[in-house]
Amino acid sequence: MLTGPTFAPASGGPARQLVVFLHGLGSNGDDLIELAPYFAAALPDAAFFAPDGHEPCDMAPFGRQWFSLRDQSPGAMLAGVESAAVEINAFIDAKLAELNLSDDKLVLVGFSQGTMLALHIAVRRPAAPGVVIGFSGLVIAPERLLEEGEITARPPILLIHGEQDEVVPHGFLSFAQEIFEKLGLPVLSLSRPDLGHSIDDEGLKAAIAFTLQNLG
Repeated sequence: MLTGPTFAPASGGPARQLVVFLHGLGSNGDDLIELAPYFAAALPDAAFFAPDGHEPCDMAPFGRQWFSLRDQSPGAMLAGVESAAVEINAFIDAKLAELNLSDDKLVLVGFSQGTMLALHIAVRRPAAPGVVIGFSGLVIAPERLLEEGEITARPPILLIHGEQDEVVPHGFLSFAQEIFEKLGLPVLSLSRPDLGHSIDDEGLKAAIAFTLQNLG
């Protein structure tokens, strides 16, 4: 089972929502759990988990990864995200059961490689998450989404990306939106001028507002 930092409901009561943060390559759960207090101000009954990637990063002397990016061929990327999906789906299922919550109370928030994983998982779970937020990521193997039966869930998705992203080019934002719109998925996007591979205040505010709007 994956482990990582947590942040308990600010209300002090039982969890009524589950927020799972998925970090980027070479990072760990400590990075994104720092967003929890901002979300908690709007979602005081949410429990937050930021699991560490299940593999040590093979492109840096420290940090974790969900899958290797040494080989960025389509086949290798797909195999990597499918393998990681097994780990994170098991983690999500266990946490939902532990907290006695349904999938519509799940919020998936990814950054970079974590977004790649979140987008892959979110549309393939048996039931749709309540909200999916993807910062600075992309869709892996988009052509697979066109196959019959590949999409099993249609969660609301918000994609946020810096226009000056030097790691994952900004163009992947419009490409992902076009793919999801073509498939009839509810997706919105937000471009952030002058922002690199990062999360800024405006993007964070938009993510929280979108979460509140769609969690009801």
